[in-house]
Amino acid sequence: MLRFVFLLILFAVAIYLLVRVFQERGMIPDRPARPRRPGPRRIVAPDDDEDFLRDLDRKRREPEDPDA
Repeated sequence: MLRFVFLLILFAVAIYLLVRVFQERGMIPDRPARPRRPGPRRIVAPDDDEDFLRDLDRKRREPEDPDA
């Protein structure tokens, strides 16, 4: 059993080293990095929403009901 585990580890190391050699020589191309696309801007809180802030500013400058 111990010999089987040793042979399995030796086999895995040999395969790893072969793949690394092939990659360095250019026989196996590296996976190209996928470009990250920026997602839509997510609104987290009301103070992140430009329309909400613009409306607050308008209400502050031009109050509709002065008693409120």
